[in-house]
Amino acid sequence: MFPFNFFPFNSKSNKMMNGMNPEQMQQFTQDMMGKMMSKHMEGMSSPFDMMKGIFPDNHFQAATTTQLNYSVFDTHEYVFVRITISNEEWLKTMKIYHTANQISVEHVPNLDDKHSLTLPAIVKKKGATANYKDGILEIKIPKIVELQYSEIDVTELF
Repeated sequence: MFPFNFFPFNSKSNKMMNGMNPEQMQQFTQDMMGKMMSKHMEGMSSPFDMMKGIFPDNHFQAATTTQLNYSVFDTHEYVFVRITISNEEWLKTMKIYHTANQISVEHVPNLDDKHSLTLPAIVKKKGATANYKDGILEIKIPKIVELQYSEIDVTELF
């Protein structure tokens, strides 16, 4: 038998937890957060303003928001990522990488931009293809189809 009595959760901690009022704890936490945030956030329009106050050397700059028009969907065997290409010069500079569940698109639309897109399914390492037609870059990645199931025994938990 496992020695559960060595854990810090014993009768003393149960008595202490039963004596606490959740509403009072929530009110105390909200009051403290409100006091701390009001002092430090006055006159700041973004979180980067707070960083400028802490680090006056201005090492932190707000990232430019560049949009990447894309759509991601999957079929029974593949995951498709379609990216709208506004300028065909992007095809010469862009870099595309993928992991098992994410695709990274770099240098589009600007050279310092990086976009990470979450894939709807787990994909294979090899076998990805890309096609460009009518201003759309289509990336096709084969899915990993895992049909092996392992049973988890939960009958002896009670």
